[in-house]
Amino acid sequence: MKVSSSDELRAAIIGSLRKQGYEVRDGEIRMPEGATKDDFRALHRMALEKKLEVCGPGIRPHEERLIRYIADGKEVVPEAVRPKLVVVEPKSEYERLFRYACLHWSVPVSAGYGRRLRFVVFDESNDKLIGLFGLGDPVYSLRARDRWIGWDREQKAQRLYHVMDAYVLGAVPPYSFLLGGKLVALLVCSNEVREAFREKYGGKRSLIRNQARPPYLALVTTTSALGRSSIYNRIRIDGKDYWTRLGFTRGSGDFHFSNGVYGDIRAYVEKHCQPTAKHGAWGRGFRNRREVIRKCLSRLGLSADFIYHGIRREIFAAPLSPDAVRFLRGDVNAPRFYDRRARELSEAFRERWLIGRARRMPEYREFRREQYRLWPRKG
Repeated sequence: MKVSSSDELRAAIIGSLRKQGYEVRDGEIRMPEGATKDDFRALHRMALEKKLEVCGPGIRPHEERLIRYIADGKEVVPEAVRPKLVVVEPKSEYERLFRYACLHWSVPVSAGYGRRLRFVVFDESNDKLIGLFGLGDPVYSLRARDRWIGWDREQKAQRLYHVMDAYVLGAVPPYSFLLGGKLVALLVCSNEVREAFREKYGGKRSLIRNQARPPYLALVTTTSALGRSSIYNRIRIDGKDYWTRLGFTRGSGDFHFSNGVYGDIRAYVEKHCQPTAKHGAWGRGFRNRREVIRKCLSRLGLSADFIYHGIRREIFAAPLSPDAVRFLRGDVNAPRFYDRRARELSEAFRERWLIGRARRMPEYREFRREQYRLWPRKG
């Protein structure tokens, strides 16, 4: 691969940012004045198109089969909906379905970091997909989360292992029209998710400290895709809140470099820069995409603030124990977990949200799975 010169790459980065809709001046990139969620979606469009270009060849040949997992609206009978939580195994049909559904998200979905657990939610009444979520390692520094827990540096180093982040979470149509995202958010808090975590990671030693930690999943965090989110609002059953608002991110990330220019950035950095020193167990390459981008910006003489895309995402946390925060601070040795079975959570969702929503908005029945198709039908 030909490596761009510094001048060529600098011009390509600035041109790409402007094409997405950013103003670039005085060493900063700025959002359009009075930006709305539609503007945020537009900013993501180039990254989404690139994601589809990269992932399409592996998914497109299977679309005819995968789209059959999507329900027509008339196939959904609210009173009969029976959600089933399924762990996604590597190289399985469900993994391909997971990837296919993620290509429909309004923002590009990453693959998650480090440890990874993925789930799909099916409706047993018709064998159709309701939604999905993926859990990965949380980012190390998240100010609102760390303040809420009250961590010091050593406590976080010891206990961050017991936190996972939902890097994708939501429902697919027509269930998304029926507040299915709230169902998926509830199921993240289920016993079955904690048990899947314990089964996968129990007894395994950490790379850095070489410790076999107890496989307790005490907290799940997530961030909204486009500013404030309605999915996690008032997810309350019997007076108990399942998700808590923690604040907002600072609006940094890498999606605005994921639209074709990142490959040139990566090639340039591999030729001209050295990875930041890190523990040998992590390997010898760069830590992540963000490090690659920061190294490139610095080498090109561009502001490090280009990493701030301006979309401040709302942060939420779901404690899986009444003393999750005390456990994460090290005040108790083991959390007392809530007893939340997936079937009971699903029943509560049906009674609390689903049936009423279906009565108020019967137009969900007009949805046809053909509307979900990504590529034109052959023939």
